[in-house]
Amino acid sequence: MTLLGENTAALYDTGPVPGPGGMPVTYEQVATGELTVIGMEKPIVPRLSAGLRLHGEYQGSGFTEPRYIARRGDGQVVQLSRLLHLVASSIDGSRDIETIAHRVSARFGREVSAENIRYLIENKLDPLGVTVPEGLRDDQISAPRSDLLLALKGHRVIFNERRVAKIARALAWLHRPLVVVAVLAGVAVLDVWLFAYFGAITPVLEVLDQPVLLLVVFVLTVASLVFHEFGHASACRYGGARPGSIGCGLFLIWPSMYTDVTDVYRIGRGGRLRTDLGGIYFNVVFMLALAGAYALTGQPFFLAAVYLNHFEILEQLMPAVRLDGYYILGDLAGVPDLYGKIKPILLSLIPGARGSKARAEVAALKKSSRVIVATWVLTMVPLIIGELGYALWNLPRITTTMIRSLTEQIVGTGGAFAEGEIAAGLMGVVGCIMLLCPMAGVVYLSVKLGGRLWRGAVKSTDGRPRLRVALCALLLVGLGGLSYAWVSGMTPEPLPKKPPIAPILQPGVSPSAPPARRATTPDPDDAAPSAGVPSASAGTASPDASDGPSASASPSDSASAQPGASKSPSEGTVGQPSGSPETSGQPPVSGSEGPGSGSPSASASSESPTAPESSSEPPVDSPTPSPS
Repeated sequence: MTLLGENTAALYDTGPVPGPGGMPVTYEQVATGELTVIGMEKPIVPRLSAGLRLHGEYQGSGFTEPRYIARRGDGQVVQLSRLLHLVASSIDGSRDIETIAHRVSARFGREVSAENIRYLIENKLDPLGVTVPEGLRDDQISAPRSDLLLALKGHRVIFNERRVAKIARALAWLHRPLVVVAVLAGVAVLDVWLFAYFGAITPVLEVLDQPVLLLVVFVLTVASLVFHEFGHASACRYGGARPGSIGCGLFLIWPSMYTDVTDVYRIGRGGRLRTDLGGIYFNVVFMLALAGAYALTGQPFFLAAVYLNHFEILEQLMPAVRLDGYYILGDLAGVPDLYGKIKPILLSLIPGARGSKARAEVAALKKSSRVIVATWVLTMVPLIIGELGYALWNLPRITTTMIRSLTEQIVGTGGAFAEGEIAAGLMGVVGCIMLLCPMAGVVYLSVKLGGRLWRGAVKSTDGRPRLRVALCALLLVGLGGLSYAWVSGMTPEPLPKKPPIAPILQPGVSPSAPPARRATTPDPDDAAPSAGVPSASAGTASPDASDGPSASASPSDSASAQPGASKSPSEGTVGQPSGSPETSGQPPVSGSEGPGSGSPSASASSESPTAPESSSEPPVDSPTPSPS
């Protein structure tokens, strides 16, 4: 049938028009396909949801039957059987159900009718969000998700696909086997030196005492996060896949970054694992770069950033959604959508009725996959406990340093405002904020983690009073042991206060080093001079001669007990006239951090006030050698 005017052909033949005048038909009815069809049914043409990508068979599957992977436009990964995959791959938006049935039958090897295809689409693919139900738009689909918290909120692209391709191509060489071996060997040596010899917590305490260093470490942490994403993208390209964009968004309430590596599903398990581990591997590379920066500059905040990177790596290795450990474990076990299967796999290890029920839930998984998941979780838990134990052991040092620094900051800022120094007070407020942010983060994470552990313990011990009592006893023993270690002084002591690096951020805090503490032995009759005080005949000033906090006492004390211990070039020569700081016999204030300041050597001088005969100090008439 042909219409006058635009000469538009009818979509469907309505048969002969009855009667001389026929039945009235409008142009809109023909153009929109709303004509009443007589004697035939309009064929159904299914269509896929917007953004759906079919990745084919999942290589290295941990299931007993082969699985096929599809990724929806919202990022959710969907597993399909072979028949459902054949149906979905035959849908192109133009084929009707009858044509799809013929195509699927030829590829499946068995006869599949049009009614079978319609049933599979309406009852299997539509609920999964793979296809769009008839009469609905793409934005009207409410497809299920394995985790409602999986999506990032308000995500924005930072590096588009073209820029990511250039970055990945430039960094792909870092994934060569020899380079990987060298990097891992280097970080092993670094960790042994940092944790066993240098002391990993020391640079962290120094950073907590300086607001400007907190800002520097924060910038380094953000840089490590960006470099982490570069690792995923470069590993994806090295494995033969094409990385997508890099962006950021909000996961729950936390800022988070992501890299689109969906194309990695079409390569083998080895390439997927390399991509999963690429981010953590680049964190290790970043730590080696920070260690190199420390070796060149000697600045401790680089080591503080190295220590914090360890926590970032351990966090990423946890098998939680949106963390690298989730995808690593999924690819190791051959289960792309692992959420909801970790708990049944762990429960399947328990003998008895509860274990039998869990084993029935994971019967579709291979035994090797269940072993991999259980081994991963049981390995990560002790590592996390070890890191938390190390932090708890040093908790007194961390807490003391934080409270001392914040107290001085608040007092100095308040004093600046009280004296009318508005600009200095405002800069002090900035310093307070820089100190409060990490403190608030530590408190929040501690409360959140403690609450989660408490709720989990209550739930797991519900109806099991003996287990609950045992857990409470274990908790009390652990807290009691830690408390005794904190109170008795078994844990390391806090670092001494140091002058601020950026005095503008710390008003009211003295920019000079604090006076060194003297270690003296009080005399019972208060008549004899302290053994730790050098005599006037030695050429040094008596402590009573100066009301200020002279720093000369500390080096001289240590020198009397430990000859040659002081390396300060400003240490004067006894017997020379006092004309300048270099010859007065009293080191300047900047030398208060030298050896002997509040150290055991000072207390040794109280027991042995006179120098031994084998003193290695230069004679009184000879010039003091300067250090090289």
